[in-house]
Amino acid sequence: IRRLDHIVMTVKSIKDTTVFYSKILGMEVMTFKEDRKALCFGDQKFNLHEVGKEFEPKAAHPVPGSLDICLITEVPLEEMIQHLKACDVPIEEGPVPRTGAKGPIMSIYFRDPDRNLIEVSNYISS
Repeated sequence: IRRLDHIVMTVKSIKDTTVFYSKILGMEVMTFKEDRKALCFGDQKFNLHEVGKEFEPKAAHPVPGSLDICLITEVPLEEMIQHLKACDVPIEEGPVPRTGAKGPIMSIYFRDPDRNLIEVSNYISS
């Protein structure tokens, strides 16, 4: 396996989710196959399924709020913290040191409208 292409996120409201991720994290909202929505960033995307209206095939038990994901940013965490505060998004934890896929990271944690746990991190240079 070389990389992750996309994740399917089951949400209560596609509208609330697209507004949050575009405003808070700067993701691009993409429409595909007529009316499906995705959140694009880097070379990846989150395909969105609204609960009760999922596309087949799907996970065995798709539930809003079950995602726990770490996103890497080049924006300094202090700027991210100020942006979250300005948008009234409470920080649940951090900044705290963690271990990413390629080494040490500094992370902050907050929740999206479905209560998914979102970790945003910077790699720590040695």
